[in-house]
Amino acid sequence: MREIGHFIGGKHVPGKSGRTAEVFQPMTGEVIARVALASKDELRQAVENAKAAQPAWGATNPQRRARVLMKFLELIAKETDSLAELLAREHGKTISDAKGDIQRGVEVAEFCVGIPHQMKGEYTEGAGPGIDMYSIRQPLGVVAGITPFNFPAMIPLWKLAPAIACGNAFILKPSERDPGVPMRLAELMIEAGLPAGILNVVNGDKESVDGILDDPDIKAVGFVGSSAIAEYVYARAAANGKRAQCFGGAKNHMIIMPDANMDQAVDALIGAGYGSAGERCMAVSVAVPVGKATADALMDKLIPRVESLRVGPSTDPSADFGPLVTKAHLDKVRSYVDLGIKEGAKLVVDGRNFKMQGYENGFYMGGCLFDDVKPEMRIYKEEIFGPVLSVVRAKNYDEALRLPTEHEYGNGVAIYTRDGDAARDFAARVNVGMVGINVPIPVPLAYYTFGGWKRSGFGDLNQHGPDAIRFYTKTKTVTSRWPSGTKEGAEFAIPTMQ
Repeated sequence: MREIGHFIGGKHVPGKSGRTAEVFQPMTGEVIARVALASKDELRQAVENAKAAQPAWGATNPQRRARVLMKFLELIAKETDSLAELLAREHGKTISDAKGDIQRGVEVAEFCVGIPHQMKGEYTEGAGPGIDMYSIRQPLGVVAGITPFNFPAMIPLWKLAPAIACGNAFILKPSERDPGVPMRLAELMIEAGLPAGILNVVNGDKESVDGILDDPDIKAVGFVGSSAIAEYVYARAAANGKRAQCFGGAKNHMIIMPDANMDQAVDALIGAGYGSAGERCMAVSVAVPVGKATADALMDKLIPRVESLRVGPSTDPSADFGPLVTKAHLDKVRSYVDLGIKEGAKLVVDGRNFKMQGYENGFYMGGCLFDDVKPEMRIYKEEIFGPVLSVVRAKNYDEALRLPTEHEYGNGVAIYTRDGDAARDFAARVNVGMVGINVPIPVPLAYYTFGGWKRSGFGDLNQHGPDAIRFYTKTKTVTSRWPSGTKEGAEFAIPTMQ
């Protein structure tokens, strides 16, 4: 049985708490590893290593820090296949999806190679009589990231790459469900030349999370997970004087207008709704056709497509999606389908009892499709995080616009239309953080920022892009004057530029 400990001070260290969690292979349902769950003392060991290493790293010029990231990217490129296989083995997503997970993380690291430019401050000569003024960005010190199971490469890279590029030391607490890839990324960082102690991986559960939130030497924390925990992390971090950016759940809508290309809309719904078994915070889980004719046409095309989805093991290149991450999560998703039936929604495709021949103990579920879902139903209000798509029929455009606008989540939304005026109006008015126009999963590229609104995001700075540089640095403003030596006398009024 593979034993997974922690990565502290540039090397693997075994867990000492005596507590462990099982790591499953979702394809087969087998336990393939045990991961140590850190105590607060073990977390503190990582913090002390980070605190000791950070000053020298922060004093290293940005171009040299960028070179470490460039070498790191070279190593990831060489190991993409093996990283994707490890990711798929522990998570359950297909190999092609795992490679996409890695690539979207790599793109943020590529953006961070430009850190010499990103950290440049501002300068004003002659801001006042003989006075020059300039600002500089400096690292915070030791920072941390708490990342989820559904993107074990992408989200850790979104957190650690900008933090380290800015000169901080980083504590990563990845999901205990699939810790293999984050541990390997730490090894590759050391191989790329990162000093020991700058990146530490502490595996754990709530005890480790609370340790991060309470540790006085950790100056900022980023989190991705459920909204309830995001709110908890944000509140506790803020109460302890830390910066926090915390991203939670989602209920992403896709509006289908009467003029939409229906084939394109159905393709988008199939990929965005069922890819990665729906275990994405940007998955489309609600389809909103506008008008009865649009809804009927959508269902005519959508039902056979959902019925023909190919579910298979992660290693099957023909599979559309693989198993869910754990048996507990599979049971939870099935229970939501049961609930939807009780609430009166019409289950037109039922994938609850899907079994994979030769993989009967795997955590598989076929695609499920509900019609006639109402806004008051829990299956509409709550995040299911599985291969379940709900169709909510809207009578007109204004009703369709209100659904995502009034929902408690505000992560992503999409509209499919050939009407530029409708698309422009929708983008301007919808109360959601990321909008796609004929794009079903509007995840911004690395040089823009990613973040939802309402209960999908807590904090005022988003992930990656320019916001990441702002989050992981503090701005110092210097006002400078070099007097000629002539005595000028004391000034008792507040200085002004008059």
